[in-house]
Amino acid sequence: MVPPGRADAVRLHGLVLDGAGDPVPDALVEIWQADAQGRILQEPGSLRRDGFTFTGFGRAATDATGHYSFATLRPGPTAPGAAAFFAVTVFARGLLNRLFTRAYLPGDAEALAATPLLAGLEADRRATLVATEDGDGLRFDIRLQGEGETVFLTHPRH
Repeated sequence: MVPPGRADAVRLHGLVLDGAGDPVPDALVEIWQADAQGRILQEPGSLRRDGFTFTGFGRAATDATGHYSFATLRPGPTAPGAAAFFAVTVFARGLLNRLFTRAYLPGDAEALAATPLLAGLEADRRATLVATEDGDGLRFDIRLQGEGETVFLTHPRH
């Protein structure tokens, strides 16, 4: 979404895992996000990048180990006091429809606690929607089913 060497670039990455904890080597992960100031952009060119316009959309396939990765920007909160997040969509073999979830940025405990979606979940389920910081950026693993299954959301008209 941005060149990896860009000064404010962050890496969002993780694994897509099936119910047995095995990697899904043929999944497609999409993210939609606000820019660093929390603005929802509607710029053309999401699939054919021009090298400098940030569009807020990206798509990455998993590799043979189930790993995906994006070079992007940290999204800003879209409203004062809100928790910043990536909207995530997953497509994979065996899914009749795509799955929707969110990857919230870690670190702002107050904003995370005030998020109605997160507040309505038990702590172990809530954790499946919050990325973690690691040595490579922000890690967000997606488990499609089973123990530790990521919380998935319904979407209007889906």
